[in-house]
Amino acid sequence: MARIVVLGAGFAGLWAAIGAARKREEIGANDDIEIRLVDRNPYHNIRVRNYEADLDEVALPLPQLLDPIGVSHGIGEVQAIDPARREISLVTSGGAETLDYDRLVLALGSEVMRPAIPGLAEHAFDVDTYTAALRLEDHLVSLGRSAPSPGRSTVVVVGAGFTGIEVAAEMPARLARAGISGSRRIILVDPNPAVGATIGPQARPVIETALAALEVETRLGVRVVSVEAAGMRLSSGEFIPAQTVIWCAGMRASPLAASFPDARDRLGRLLVDPFMRVADVPGVFAAGDVASSVVDGLHPTVMSCQFARPMGRFAGHNVVADLAGQPMLPLRIDWYVTVLDLGGWGALYTEGWDREVRTTGQAAKATKQTINRKRIYPPLTGSREELFAAAAPTVQAPPPAYGAR
Repeated sequence: MARIVVLGAGFAGLWAAIGAARKREEIGANDDIEIRLVDRNPYHNIRVRNYEADLDEVALPLPQLLDPIGVSHGIGEVQAIDPARREISLVTSGGAETLDYDRLVLALGSEVMRPAIPGLAEHAFDVDTYTAALRLEDHLVSLGRSAPSPGRSTVVVVGAGFTGIEVAAEMPARLARAGISGSRRIILVDPNPAVGATIGPQARPVIETALAALEVETRLGVRVVSVEAAGMRLSSGEFIPAQTVIWCAGMRASPLAASFPDARDRLGRLLVDPFMRVADVPGVFAAGDVASSVVDGLHPTVMSCQFARPMGRFAGHNVVADLAGQPMLPLRIDWYVTVLDLGGWGALYTEGWDREVRTTGQAAKATKQTINRKRIYPPLTGSREELFAAAAPTVQAPPPAYGAR
């Protein structure tokens, strides 16, 4: 029996596994092709919601999603990939294991970059994973139950990109929910001279207005020198007393992308063709944050679930088609939107690669909630038919822009 291995259960990996099972059933090869998914966790994390206070619905058990469609799954930490031998080295609860494959879909995603700043590893929080998000939430709850002390009600968020802005904008409500009242400070730190440096000139004034309304301070054009239990020191010489430092400064593809020769971009992503095949590596496909594909003849994919989900569906379809000697389908995405959550102020909705502002405030917030709470979820009914229908190798239409200009 031929074996397809999918590494990673994020947005790309989950949909690659479901898409592969869909194609396998379509060609009547259920008895000829095994599909196995491996992840370090037994759940699919709705990662883009990790900045929110309510984490009850952001970890979906894999058995609920994969058992109905005949995809086996296991928990393991990938240590190495040998594309020449088509072998994967894992560490599982039973110890070291080797898993061979006939076809591989690499979907190990990305991780927040953690530079060698003194005290960062010991004292900073992040929302990169579900476990990290839970740790942050427990910390905030614990602060809410403690007596007032220096830095207790101050939160410093490092990185004024998409994630950092969403974390900072959500923080006033999260501190209030944790019972931290009175004089609160939320400070957004970034080495760039402006918040949202990559978001574009049209969107930036909206973000600045929202942060001002939420009383989020900024420290721009400075770098973090050290993180301590009592606070953070900046390159400007300022020391900010804070018991909560949240690191959101940049993302990079999984280090395991380096298992394959050459063909990586500045973010460490593997370059893939329109069929999601890794360049010059037979039998290997990649999707999501670990891969980069030009989708409209000009723009490479962005590290977001907007691209990871269709990349996964096409990779899953194509890996089975390739194994069965059938024609593959090229990925093409002709639209791009961004929806940035701005906490109690609302949200920002832009369209196009120039990020033209379409809606702001509560109208954009409605779109954001539709995306975060409905659109990006797989069917949760356990229905084989619904899962397969959702995994069809197509690209969804853009989300609704309520109250668009």
